[in-house]
Amino acid sequence: MNIRERRELLEKKTLSPFATLSVNSKGRTRPYELCTIRTIFQQDRDRIIHSKAFRRLKHKTQVFIAPEGDHYRTRLTHTLEVAQIARTIARALLLNEDLTEAIALGHDLGHTPFGHAGEDTLNEICSFGFNHNEQSLRVVDYLEKSNGLNLSWEVRDGILHHSGEGQPETLEARVVHLSDRIAYINHDIDDALRAKVLKKEQLPFDVLSQLGFSHGDRINHMIQDIINNSMDSGDVYMSPVVEKATNQLRDFLFENIYIDSIAKKEEKKAQHILKELYNYFQKNVEHLPEEFTSRLDIDSKERVIIDYIAGMTDRYAINKFYELFIPAPWKV
Repeated sequence: MNIRERRELLEKKTLSPFATLSVNSKGRTRPYELCTIRTIFQQDRDRIIHSKAFRRLKHKTQVFIAPEGDHYRTRLTHTLEVAQIARTIARALLLNEDLTEAIALGHDLGHTPFGHAGEDTLNEICSFGFNHNEQSLRVVDYLEKSNGLNLSWEVRDGILHHSGEGQPETLEARVVHLSDRIAYINHDIDDALRAKVLKKEQLPFDVLSQLGFSHGDRINHMIQDIINNSMDSGDVYMSPVVEKATNQLRDFLFENIYIDSIAKKEEKKAQHILKELYNYFQKNVEHLPEEFTSRLDIDSKERVIIDYIAGMTDRYAINKFYELFIPAPWKV
């Protein structure tokens, strides 16, 4: 019996009857060789971590576009916080931590430069629409390494359904869905206070009295609530009281940070950059990198351009805009 088989046997003995066992995975789209050390979900986690799309997350906006401070969240640090919260919940509920972690690490691989401003822009200009969860699945299925990472069905399902409509199949994916919300609600408050976009006295007192007055207390309270309500239930959910307070806090953030706040003052510039890049490559598709022009035989021109722009980091998009549209100083 090799190490992987021992791990699979341990899962059967120790995990909840509601957990997704590695040995019961629906497998991958393409044939693959079993690893003697890692389970299928551990392999998926490693494939995601070693991908270029994962590394690019460190230079993609969470909320604050191109912040000067080093302590603001990026899409990468958001992803790591989601993974940490999700693993804590999965471990307590005796769910499959490796599957949970793989979904969490891959859930935002398709996010655009400039955060949700970029996503909204691509959705506006693209004839077939744009959603980052669908793009994340496209990244792992097709774009990364030219033909995708060949991830397991369960990880792909969790990535696709971490947001938007549709219910994921596994409890591990539902854990990630809730962990994503817990992470961004709390770290966006933290960043907004650091940036002086919000003052502590502006935060809704009645909601904080339910969830906690500090960053750590709120996260801990939300996690405890999910664990207490979900244990041995066959589902993953918050209590009605905590869910209501969480939604109220999210609504507060939309009203005070996500829409028309000083934190969003640069968004129109970011949207302009993406629109100009889109229009340029529509007229000059041959100027795309070779790895994208090579896909024109199988995908439409618009699809290839959107894939290219969506994969950009903030600074790459800005530099490409400068390269294409800003006159360079004359050099003798």
